[in-house]
Amino acid sequence: MPTAEQVLALEPDLSLIPTGMVGAIGAYPDGAEHAFEMRTFAPGVGVAEDPVCGSMNASVGQWLIATCRVASPFRVSQGKRAGRAGTIEITAEADGTVWVGGAATSYIRGTITL
Repeated sequence: MPTAEQVLALEPDLSLIPTGMVGAIGAYPDGAEHAFEMRTFAPGVGVAEDPVCGSMNASVGQWLIATCRVASPFRVSQGKRAGRAGTIEITAEADGTVWVGGAATSYIRGTITL
């Protein structure tokens, strides 16, 4: 989408994409802390809105860099509308490999014995 504000304003009807995984991305103005705002909707796997989606950021980041829409590295904001704002760092190597990184918070820790 043209702007981050348009992405943040989305009110999708997820009943129209019950098996989907859909991302929306829009640009912030030059000089902003983040280059883009991303939102990921994945009702097909039981997630109305993923607050910070690494796989969507990796695939969209790869596309943005390959089509020269942005230079590596860049930062994406995601999760504001889900109440869990995060920052994703996207970096591409010369061979096209895209890395997704950023800080993480552990909410649960444990051991599973099978």
